[in-house]
Amino acid sequence: MGTQLKPQVPTPRYDKLTAHFQKISHFEHFSALGDWDQAAMMPIGGGNDRGNAMAELALHIHTLKTSDTLAENLHGAAEEVLTTEQQANLREMQYQYQQANLVPGCLVQAKTKMAYQCENAWREQRKNNDWQGFKPNLKAVIELAKEEAQIRAKAQNISPYDALLNKFEPGMTTAKLEQTFGGLKDWLPTLIQEVLVKQANEPKLTLNGPFDMNAQQILGREVMNLLGFDFNHGRLDTSSHPFCGGVPSDVRITTRYNEADFSSAIMGIVHETGHARYEQGLPLAWRGQPAGLARSMGIHESQSLFCEMQLGANPAFLRQLQPKIAQHLNCHFSAQELAQHYTRVNPGLIRVDADEVTYPCHILLRFEAEKAFIDGSLTVDNLPDFWSAQMQQLLGINTDGNYRDGCMQDIHWAVGELGYFPSYTLGAMYAAQCRFAMEKALGPIEALIDAGKLDSVFQWLSKHIWSKGSLLTTDELIHQATGETLNSQYLERHLRQRYLGI
Repeated sequence: MGTQLKPQVPTPRYDKLTAHFQKISHFEHFSALGDWDQAAMMPIGGGNDRGNAMAELALHIHTLKTSDTLAENLHGAAEEVLTTEQQANLREMQYQYQQANLVPGCLVQAKTKMAYQCENAWREQRKNNDWQGFKPNLKAVIELAKEEAQIRAKAQNISPYDALLNKFEPGMTTAKLEQTFGGLKDWLPTLIQEVLVKQANEPKLTLNGPFDMNAQQILGREVMNLLGFDFNHGRLDTSSHPFCGGVPSDVRITTRYNEADFSSAIMGIVHETGHARYEQGLPLAWRGQPAGLARSMGIHESQSLFCEMQLGANPAFLRQLQPKIAQHLNCHFSAQELAQHYTRVNPGLIRVDADEVTYPCHILLRFEAEKAFIDGSLTVDNLPDFWSAQMQQLLGINTDGNYRDGCMQDIHWAVGELGYFPSYTLGAMYAAQCRFAMEKALGPIEALIDAGKLDSVFQWLSKHIWSKGSLLTTDELIHQATGETLNSQYLERHLRQRYLGI
């Protein structure tokens, strides 16, 4: 897929479209870097003006995606003779145009401005456990999200929450998720209890900090090198919430450091590097075009979770990591101790720090909350009580009064991204499914890592996932890679193998 094959006849309408979407891509490039800068570098006093600037940019991009000439060219290009890949690109252009036209520009601008205002304030309010200060901002964001959901739903004749899911996971519905997550609820609680019983008498690794944050950063960069991150096209920085941003040619990842515990920062870097490798591996021939973008957030999360869980927590990978940790942090844990630490199941407050067995519980909570926000059965005022009840039911944890580590912990709602959270558990399912498909072709991943063949793992991912961009639909992509569409049984199989040895 190194070059775009030209058909034998002229395609003037399609050519105009590719030029137009290249222009959109250029503006989205700077929008992405503006988002990264606000989270990683911008002084807190710049928030208001940055929000205004980004809202103006969002409106401009929206205008480009909804222009009358775009509609004419989309219609004309559909009549032209195109290659299979060009037809896929046209499909993605049509989808972007359709989705943009569902929402008026004034709402796009207002939502962007409010998201920046809320996020900027959230950073201090969360730190101070200031629920009362955060609540008015969140109310405003949620109201705009509900307005957007209603508009999108009416235009597409689907439910409001389905309309939000489609922004991040095209084709996904509430009904599909409820069926998939319902299956998860059938076996996950029992599995958690079985693992907790098994691990009850196993030794726990005690991390006796402090661990120098500069040394952690140097270690993190070495880990990124081990995972094949291209520093000529990306960088590592610090933020209050780890994320991957930027664009494929300039990928920006961040983590956060804790002097008392190096383990979360390192695995956070592994996770974000998975996102980054996907971005850096997207098809160069389609860069700047919709077909060259990542397929969906569920697929994106599958790549980060593959890196973190299928590779990062693998005993063989930790055997490679152990001497680097000893060298840079002057602590001499064995690879076995690290493996026990990174596979310790411990129901906790924080989603991003959760082990992979209890992690889906955090997503189930947020999925139920988002549906309730959109249908009106949950209000922002009632969110803390709802959160505490769900945490108690799912994980046996009380969060009363702890807003910082409860309903204020995530950035997603602060920026109006309702409908995103299910992608994390979908990603875990896709990652496990890819692992078993890969092992059929290459053999056990642990043996590959021990043999120094990490490149073989990434070559498989590149061939089957990264290089495809959005040339295939999600179902087509996963079916071609693994031989079937999404099958959640692989996640259960993976967890039982790793945590119960069966």
